[in-house]
Amino acid sequence: MAKRVKILVVGDLMLDHYIWGSCDRISPEAPVQVVKINNETYTLGGAGNVVRNLLSLGANVSVASVLGDDEAGKKIKEKLAELNVKDELILTEKGRESSIKSRIMASHQQVVRIDKESVVKINLEDELVLKVKENLANFKAVLLSDYGKGVLSEKVCQEIINECVRLNIPVLIDPKGSDYSKYKNATLLTPNKKEASEATNLKIKDKAELEKAIKQLKDELNLTYSIITISEEGIALYDDKLHIFAAKAKEVFDVTGAGDTVLATLGYMLATGADIKEAIKIANLAAAVVVAKIGSATASFSEIEQLLNSSFGANFEHKLKTVEELEEILSQKDKKKVVFTNGCFDILHAGHVKYLARARELGDLLVVGLNSDASVKRLKGETRPINSQDDRACVLSGLGFVDYVVIFDEDTPLNLITKIKPDVLVKGADYKDKEVVGSEIVKEVRLIDFVEGKSTTGIIKRIKDAKNDDKK
Repeated sequence: MAKRVKILVVGDLMLDHYIWGSCDRISPEAPVQVVKINNETYTLGGAGNVVRNLLSLGANVSVASVLGDDEAGKKIKEKLAELNVKDELILTEKGRESSIKSRIMASHQQVVRIDKESVVKINLEDELVLKVKENLANFKAVLLSDYGKGVLSEKVCQEIINECVRLNIPVLIDPKGSDYSKYKNATLLTPNKKEASEATNLKIKDKAELEKAIKQLKDELNLTYSIITISEEGIALYDDKLHIFAAKAKEVFDVTGAGDTVLATLGYMLATGADIKEAIKIANLAAAVVVAKIGSATASFSEIEQLLNSSFGANFEHKLKTVEELEEILSQKDKKKVVFTNGCFDILHAGHVKYLARARELGDLLVVGLNSDASVKRLKGETRPINSQDDRACVLSGLGFVDYVVIFDEDTPLNLITKIKPDVLVKGADYKDKEVVGSEIVKEVRLIDFVEGKSTTGIIKRIKDAKNDDKK
């Protein structure tokens, strides 16, 4: 699933410094703990955590920033080098203090944090913008990670955003502060509910206020997509209306860095050509992975897929698509051989499962067109379907070899086939010597034998016969 797309991160790089120790007494000088130091560790923080998340997803990452000419700045570059991230877009400003956050940890509990940093606007705005612009065309997405430490000034943000717009490169921003004007014309921002409330001067307490705030951000800042992360509820998106994508977290141990994970995942997905709704769904899963870990964590695609496959409900939401969503997704999979079949699949049985498994073997992706309830009723009679279209779609989505399910309302899938343009059209062997709807659109039609004695009609008949026997 992972692709080596090139992504640029611009923002406030920090160094997270942990001093690990033990404590077994109180100081005689003051009522404070005495910590005996056992170990010290360093890791990248701030925009560096976005870098780490992108690397975990499989991206090829570069970073642009301004550091001080100090030991913390050198250490940040060392940590980037350990991750094989080049620092050619990082400038050094004389007299500036690089951000370092030192945490004293006693028996795995944080006792105190000591910050040393500069938070004033950088002096090298023009130089940083020039560096970025000279290399911008090499990237599929740009992520601005703003921690309010002075790197992402209004001038830096606007010049980079406008150049990204000119080059048609997605530019995503994790915002800081209450004045978002410097982010105008970006692809999207990722504020949480509290941040969005402060930026819009609206109290977001219910769905109506959420919609008002998210629309206001989109209109005032001319965003391509307007997003607000809503913690345990998930992620909200506004296009022509409000959409809520439910969170996937089952266990929450630590939310540290979850915002960086969401930003990184959205940026990565858009860089690979995914649509915004697919990107949000994957970002929700990535967030679920990291909040189940301790500390600023990252999520890999293997972990995301494991979470996806472990949840039947997640499979259902991930696989069930509208015709428009599916059309967009498949248009970006030009190297994939798409197989299509359709049916009512009213009571899923062994015959269905074997048929679908064989269909999947004919290509790289299997799309199942599912007759809607109204369509089944017209085809099978007033007593059908036995199971609703949502229930039938849910069961089909639980099959590992089914990649996507799409519900259609017509009597035939001709309109659906015309839109998604599959490579292979699969039908049952009973279509031999018959005209197969959509055959003129696809490259190949394949007929598969049904399993003898297995049918929904037969199952219903046996149930009725058994019921009649019970009455005798």
